[in-house]
Parts: sequence; structure tokens; C-alpha cells
Amino acid sequence: MSLAKNIIEAMKFIEVNDVKFIRLQFCDLFGQNRNIAITAMQMERALASGIPFDASLVVGFSESQYTDLVLCPDISTIQLLPWRPQQGKVARIICDIKYPNGDIFESDSRFILKEMIKRAETLGYQFSTSAECEFYLFKQDENGDPTTIPTDQAGYFDLAPYDRGENTRREICLTLEDMGFEIESSRHEAGRGQHEIDFKCDDALSSADKIMTFKTVVKTVAQRNGVHASFLPKPLIDEPGSGMHIRISLSKDGEDILANDNGQLGAEAKQFMAGVLAHIKGMTAIANPLVNSYKRLTGGQEAPHQIGWGFGNRASLIRIPIESNEFGRFELRGPDPTCNPYLTFALILAAGLDGIEKQMVLMDEWEPEVEKSSKAVTPGEQRQELPITLKEALDEMKADTMVSSVLGENLAQKYIEMKTAEWMDYIKTVHPWEIDRYLLTY
Repeated sequence: MSLAKNIIEAMKFIEVNDVKFIRLQFCDLFGQNRNIAITAMQMERALASGIPFDASLVVGFSESQYTDLVLCPDISTIQLLPWRPQQGKVARIICDIKYPNGDIFESDSRFILKEMIKRAETLGYQFSTSAECEFYLFKQDENGDPTTIPTDQAGYFDLAPYDRGENTRREICLTLEDMGFEIESSRHEAGRGQHEIDFKCDDALSSADKIMTFKTVVKTVAQRNGVHASFLPKPLIDEPGSGMHIRISLSKDGEDILANDNGQLGAEAKQFMAGVLAHIKGMTAIANPLVNSYKRLTGGQEAPHQIGWGFGNRASLIRIPIESNEFGRFELRGPDPTCNPYLTFALILAAGLDGIEKQMVLMDEWEPEVEKSSKAVTPGEQRQELPITLKEALDEMKADTMVSSVLGENLAQKYIEMKTAEWMDYIKTVHPWEIDRYLLTY
């Protein structure tokens, strides 16, 4: 669409919907939403030449060769924010990021995903994703600050009155539908105060945009209802962690290549999955970016820690649903909702394409019954595991050249440096567990 048509379309939307305020949103390196607000009068200027901003304090952008970068609105993403005033409404637009001279900012997460999608399309592939996002609802204290006290004691699939987050979850779903989401299902999860909302599969870029919007909506609606929503992977030691299971679909020239016929996968489907599993260790620092992420992966309760795949097996890293559907798909169950979805999707796609290009051989299906049996396992059969700490994941990221080729050497190095500093802060901190464990004895 031409610039002139973009401007006409945007100004018509603003006028028809009585929009007075626009939030120009973008994603930083660590997957956090950022924004600059403008009035409706500035929208034409924003579309024509972008809005400059100071990048020096934005996570992952400070190494830019310019102090200023430019937000360039993607008009196709304009949406009203339903929770804002209904007179003088507020809209948001997701932005791409460029240098002042008009060149693309190569460290823009959204740009990185776009480039990988383009590469896939040149090979004839269409990549679609969706996410099953889990989160906790916690009570707030008298000052409105979050606690770690769950809002209820309910469990998997429980109803009200046990599920005290039902009204908040319903309001989240209705708000998302107002913003164009198609919600497939929502429910109370297994943990006390834990919930999950699933939305329909879409092209990878739209899906990543939706995940960023989803997290904002969940936190905003929860706050309005007097509770705190947290996507922390393992907020409670004795409760299940929160994952972001990514559902992946792939077609080539319009033909579904992940469809399976009575448990039989096609050659390209096997190769794509083999590529993802081959690179999963190097991708984990992006897909599981926090120190806390590894408390979930090593804490059991359905979070995968071994590298493998299986039909209908919820303990496997890659799960292929047994139920028939209108399209084939598989679930990658390792990532958590604190990841940057643009970078995570880009790496999954790159790894899968690498598997197809190199005709990688998919490992045998993981059969948990065999794993649990007393059958002797030779060293060569020992199943590999995901990294168990952020430091180990960063080392794996350094070793996988595919990751740096997708992110770019500079961005990959910056990410590793910043996350290594985060790890060292954690290592240098004296934790209550150490005091409880050692103080009396030593």
C-alpha cells in the first residue's frame, strides 16, 4: 500500500473512531513492550517520516551507531485499546524501527522475523504459529503492590467458586476479542491461581504481534480487577511453571507438510523437526531468557527437560497432537512467556529450514514407558537434555553459529553480554535458601 493510501486509511480510522491519542509500540531486545505516545494531529507526520526517539537507554539498542532511531508505524496493526476512555479514544500501532537515514535498524526484533519469513517464502514455505500462554494471578497488598499469594486454591479445569479468577479471565478474553483475537479456549490451569488462554493460529509475524498485545492486555485487565498477573516461568516452588507452548504449522506452495497419516510423518516434516531439535540448545537462551526460566525446566510437572519428540506425549519437548484437525502441527513445549516472540519464532523457522536443507535425520520417537523401564541404556543412547541454567544456555548459544547468523553477530553478542551480567548478578546474590541451609551448620 502506498504512503498516501496509508495516511488516508489511518486518518479515516482516527476520525471514525474519535481517536485522540496513539501509542506507537515497539519491542526491545528482551521482549518488553515499549511505546511513545502522540496525539492524533501528529499521525500524518508519523506515517510520512516516522517519530524519532532516544535509543540510548532502550535494552539492546544502546549500541546503535546513532543516538536517535525512528519509529515507523505499521498501519495494518492499528487497534483501539478497549480499556481506555470511550470518548477521545486511544489506539495503538506496532512500529518498525529504522535509522534516521531511512535504513532498516538491523537489531529490530520484528525486522529479524520478517527477514526469516521472507527467506522461507523464497523457498516456497509458509510458516504459521500460535501460543498457549500460561500465567498466574496474585493478590495485591494494601498498597497495590504484588504478592506471591495466589488468588485462589483451584486446580486444573476448576469452576467458580473455586476458580476466583474466572471473571478476570473472561474479561481478558472479551477484551482480546474486541481487539481482533479469535480465542480458542481459556481455563484454570493446574497451579493455584494459574490460568491459560489460547488463540488461533496465524502467520508468524501477526502471531508474534498478538503475543505482545496479549501480555499487555492480561496485565492491564488484571490490574483493573485488583490483582497482579505474572508471566514469570516459576513464581512458586511447589506449583507448576508457566510455559508458552508454541504451535507450529508449515506448508509448502499451499500444501501442508506437517500433516501426518496415522502416525506417519513426511520426509520434510521429519527434517524440519530434526532441525529444531538439533539447534534447540542454542536457541534456549532466547526462548527461556531468565534465571528463573530454568527453575521451570528442571522442576518437573510437565515442563520438558529432555530433547525428544512424540505423538500425544505431553512430557516431550516436541509434541504432535493425536487428534485429527484441518491442518498438521506440532507443539514446541520448551519456551516460556517471558521470551521475545519475534526472535524465538525466527530461530525456530531458521532451525527447521536448516534441517530441511541439510536433510537432517529425526531421532527416534521418545517412548516414556521405555525410558522408565529397567532396560539398559548404552552411552550412545543417552538422551540429551536442555540446559539447566541460564549460563549453560548462553554457552550453547555461543556455540551455535545458526543463532548468530539469524540475530546478527552484534545483536547476538550484545544479548550474551547482557544476559551474562544478569547471571553474574544472580550468582553474587546471597539467597534465603543458602542462609536456611547453611547458617546453623557452618
